[in-house]
Amino acid sequence: MAGRDLMACAQTGSGKTAAFLVPGLTRLLELKPPERNRRYSEPYALILAPTRELAVQIQKEVLKFSYETWIRSSVLYGGAPIGGQARDLERGVDVVVGTPGRVKDFIKRGKLFFNETRFLCLDEADRMLDMGFEKDIRAIIKGVNPSRHTVMFSATFPREIRELATDFLRNHVFLSVGRVGAAVDTITQVIKEVSELDKRTEILKDAKAHPGRTLIFAEKKVDADRLARHLFANGVACTAIHGSRTQNEREAALAAFKAGRLHILVATDVASRGLDVPDIVHVINYDLPATIDSYIHRVGRTGRAGNKGLATSYYNHEQNAALAKDLVKTLKEAKQEIPEYLLDGCAWGKKKRGFGGRGRSGGGGRRMGGGGGGGGGARPSDPRRKFMQRNEPYHSSSSYGAW
Repeated sequence: MAGRDLMACAQTGSGKTAAFLVPGLTRLLELKPPERNRRYSEPYALILAPTRELAVQIQKEVLKFSYETWIRSSVLYGGAPIGGQARDLERGVDVVVGTPGRVKDFIKRGKLFFNETRFLCLDEADRMLDMGFEKDIRAIIKGVNPSRHTVMFSATFPREIRELATDFLRNHVFLSVGRVGAAVDTITQVIKEVSELDKRTEILKDAKAHPGRTLIFAEKKVDADRLARHLFANGVACTAIHGSRTQNEREAALAAFKAGRLHILVATDVASRGLDVPDIVHVINYDLPATIDSYIHRVGRTGRAGNKGLATSYYNHEQNAALAKDLVKTLKEAKQEIPEYLLDGCAWGKKKRGFGGRGRSGGGGRRMGGGGGGGGGARPSDPRRKFMQRNEPYHSSSSYGAW
C-alpha cells in the first residue's frame, strides 16, 4: 500500500492472490475511469500468470473484488478463440490478466498498450521463468509505464530466480510469510515406499480409502490418461487434465471437479500452480516430481486457508533417490514423520551418482511400462508386456465418467 515494489514468498495456500489484488485494486479505485471504445485498451493494471488455468482463477477473484465498481477486467490466454478477447480489449478494459504469450500477441496486434499502467504483478514468477517465458516477460515489461508499482509473488523463490527477478524491481522489499519454500503446517505429508509395479494397486487403495476431493499427479500426459483409465475401469469416477487436452476439455474437467460431480482429478503439473480448488482433502503424488519446489507446489493444493489436508507420495529408490535428501529436509522442517527408507534413499542416491549411472530404469520411459532407450519399459519376454499393450494411451477427447 505504501507503493514500494515487492517480492513476496508465501507458503502455498496462504492467500497470495488476495494479498496483491486487494491493495492493487484499491489503488486503481483512486484513479478516474479511463476513456473507452478506442479500438484498443490501455489498462491500469497488468497481471501475468504462467498458465491459463491460473489466469482464469485470478480473473474470477478480480471480478469478485471489483464487483459494483467501474473497473472492467479481461483474461487473455492461448488455446481459446482470439475474437472474444480482442472485442473485450476494443471496448476497453482496466485490468488485464493473462499469460505472457497471449499478452505479447495482442501487443503486436496493436490492441494493448501499457503507457498508463500503474500496477504490474507477476504471479508464480519463478514458474514463468522456469517455463521459458523470460524473453516474453522482458519484452512486455519494456513497454510498461516505468513509474509503475511492481509486485512479484510465488510460493518458492530459489536463489537463482531471486537474482533474476530483481531485474524487474526497483527499491523493493522482500517479504517472506512462513518458511521460504515450505508447505503449510496443516498438511500431513506421508511418503510411501511403492515400487513401479505396485503403484497401480496402491493407487486404487488410496483413492477408495480417503473419500473426498482428491488430486492425483502423474509426471507425463500419457500416464495421466492411462491412470485415469485404470481408475475408471476399477469403479473410480475421475477425469484427467493436461496440456494436450483442449481448453474446453480442461475447463469442463475443472468445473466438474470443483462442482463435486467428480471427486478425483488426475493431472500433470499444469494444474499444480496457483489453482484454488476448494476443499481438496487429499493430494497423491503417483509420480514424484524432479524438484522439491514442484513437490511443495503440488502438496500445497490441499490444506489451504487453514484447513487440514493429506498429501501422499509414492517413493522408490530407483526413480526418486535424487529427491530423497530434499524430501527429508522438507519433512523435518514441517515436523513430519521421516520413514527410514527415505533416509536410506539419501545414501542410495549418493552411491548411484558415484557410479555415474541412472539406476535400473536407465534413460528410457518410467512409469507404467513407458518404452524407450534405457530399458525402462517391459522387455519382450516380460509377462507385463501384453497387459501394457492392452492399456495403451487413451487418445479420446472424452472424460472418464459422466460429468
